[in-house]
Amino acid sequence: MAGKIPGALLIFACGASLAADAGIEEFNRALIQATTRMDNAAALALWEDDGITLLPQTQPIIGKKAIAKFLEDVSAQLSGARMEKFEMRCFDIERTGNFATEWCEEHQHVMLPDGKPPFDGRGKMLLVLHRGTDGKWRMRREMWNEGIAGVADDASSKTVKTPK
Repeated sequence: MAGKIPGALLIFACGASLAADAGIEEFNRALIQATTRMDNAAALALWEDDGITLLPQTQPIIGKKAIAKFLEDVSAQLSGARMEKFEMRCFDIERTGNFATEWCEEHQHVMLPDGKPPFDGRGKMLLVLHRGTDGKWRMRREMWNEGIAGVADDASSKTVKTPK
């Protein structure tokens, strides 16, 4: 009987690990959907209340209220814009307890109103995620910088590493 307990714990631990990975995958899909739809409410729901975003050429944006204001301001500046394409690939998920990190690259093509040329941008992100008491993963920290095409083409997509 005693020999069966470690095996059962190992199976339980592996199952918990797979569930955590599935939760991070679910978070990534939700982020892609919110960004593609330019849905500020859905994007904001992916943040923790005390989240911080570090964007290029801006002061740190601290807290969900400040992030909401930032999203509202950007939406007002882009009134009439439409996301034509949004792609995001994430790599090297590392988990420790209820925290995880991953880095992603994204490409977006936004059609702008009034005959303005479209925006075609690429970025790299480092995300720090936290799993809440409800089991959902949310952003605790986000850092963006400009990206270039093909940076992660040779990387192993969705590599999962768990610290020992």
